[in-house]
Amino acid sequence: MPDTPVTPALPLDRPALQSAALRALELARSRGASDAEAESSASVGQSVTVRLGEVETVEYNRDKALAVTVYFGKRRGNASTSDLSAESIARTVDAACAIARHTAPDEAAGLPDAARLFRGEAPGLDLFHPWSLPVEDAIVLARETEDAARAVDARITNSEGATVSSWDADFVFANSLGFVGGFPSSRASIGCGVLASDGEAMQRDYWYSSERDPARLEGAAAVGRRAGERAVRRLGARRVATADVPVLFEANIAGSLIGHLVNAASGSSLYRRSSFLIDAAGTPVLSPIVNLDEAPHVPGGMASCWFDGEGVATRARRVVDAGILTGYFLSTYSARKLGLETTGNAGGSHNLILAPGQDDLEGLVRAMGRGLLVTELMGQGVNPVTGDYSRGAVGFWVEGGAIQYPVEEVTIAGSLPQMYRGIVAIGRDVLVRGSRSTGSILVERMTVAGH
Repeated sequence: MPDTPVTPALPLDRPALQSAALRALELARSRGASDAEAESSASVGQSVTVRLGEVETVEYNRDKALAVTVYFGKRRGNASTSDLSAESIARTVDAACAIARHTAPDEAAGLPDAARLFRGEAPGLDLFHPWSLPVEDAIVLARETEDAARAVDARITNSEGATVSSWDADFVFANSLGFVGGFPSSRASIGCGVLASDGEAMQRDYWYSSERDPARLEGAAAVGRRAGERAVRRLGARRVATADVPVLFEANIAGSLIGHLVNAASGSSLYRRSSFLIDAAGTPVLSPIVNLDEAPHVPGGMASCWFDGEGVATRARRVVDAGILTGYFLSTYSARKLGLETTGNAGGSHNLILAPGQDDLEGLVRAMGRGLLVTELMGQGVNPVTGDYSRGAVGFWVEGGAIQYPVEEVTIAGSLPQMYRGIVAIGRDVLVRGSRSTGSILVERMTVAGH
């Protein structure tokens, strides 16, 4: 196996990143730009996949980049490069300027208001934990993960592999209003997918754990066991008759419902009139039991930051209060297009936390009585304009408040506005998946289309 440094250094250190960004701004001003912004970044990563006990892939990445945006009044141009030499920075700025000079003016274009930029020194958010993991040790962990999955049951006959990965990065963002900021961050993950067979029937499932700090990851054996148990429990799956019944979204996938809400409430969807939440701020959009917070300053959070992609200070807020949508997710540009103010969401949302209820998953199954517990979704059948929802699903049929048998080859359908208002319970079985933290979500009624 090839050797790799225990702690691989980033391609550029913080002073070099800052120098590149500030040099780009200086060159933009010398070319006549009225304003400019630049972001320089560097990252390193390692990913190891083992399948059926053998090393399948060992991947490394070592990247650097510079992105420059210039403004000539209300004309905007941007360009990027992966070469941060002085000559390349100059060429990139020239390219952005050339684009801006040939672009139509846009009244919403421009830097944020200076008063909204983050200022001062920020305390750390516990985001940077480089994983000092030689590739040989990563292979051992991946094998341990897969071995634990395959040991769950003799019916686990194949594997999609187990992957152990790490990623470290740093960046500096600067603009001509005097803002300069950046911070390092890390991600680590362990995941595994396996296949179980019983006669001609075959099922697959997976599990993974992802954290900023590798010390907080689920153990390799625990991840593998979860993947194996989830695959085996799906054996014997059958279709069900078409019916209108309650649907319970397992915590592992419930965050997708929050994701559709964020997409519909994002500024780009709203000003393009491609959202079912147009003019919905201040109105009841979800069930009154739903409270959703955006918490950008959570230590160790996967979407934590003191400022957004434009340097605008982030703030904690309640996005949904007792079912009422209190605001949108806006960048400076989208806010201006809508005649509103930025919410500090250039680049996306920050650590969305759905307030949990009282019941665990077993309690929600009992409360549902009869219906479908969904554990995996397939397809992209969501219309962002109307909110129409139709996706393939697998899971378990519930009767008498207890799981009866696994289900496959069904479609669940409804409309997101009705689904959101029809949320009758949220579990305390909270999982964090990316930027979303949620328990299982029980929806009062959807159409389950089977045979």
